[in-house]
Amino acid sequence: MTTGKKRSDCPISCSLDVWGDKWSLLIIRDLMFAKECTYGDFLKSKEGIATNILASRLQVLEENKIIEKHDHPDSKAKVLYKLTRKGIDLLPILVEIHLWAEKYSTIPADKKAMLKEIKKDKLGFIKTMTKDLEKTLA
Repeated sequence: MTTGKKRSDCPISCSLDVWGDKWSLLIIRDLMFAKECTYGDFLKSKEGIATNILASRLQVLEENKIIEKHDHPDSKAKVLYKLTRKGIDLLPILVEIHLWAEKYSTIPADKKAMLKEIKKDKLGFIKTMTKDLEKTLA
């Protein structure tokens, strides 16, 4: 997962080089649904990311313009991470991952409610959520 040499010109391979590990997708997930997070917020995630891995993934996502840093309004010692337009454009992929997981895994109740809404009108859900996320763009 570097911004350097590509393994191939395959679009899937190139995309996976940017966001294809589990930690990057979980960071993106958290930003999709929380809209902004601090470093500490990511560390509190139930998946338990290590600080060195978190720092590395945040750096790669920022270098690839998936996320960006913003000043925290309440603390000069903290930074807020937010999705960029490029990051927001990953929403349809996360929706499809949720739908796939529902088919083959046990899903928590809060996610089932969201998936029910998605199944009623997937494109409408994506459009509404995209507009909501766009409000956070600088």
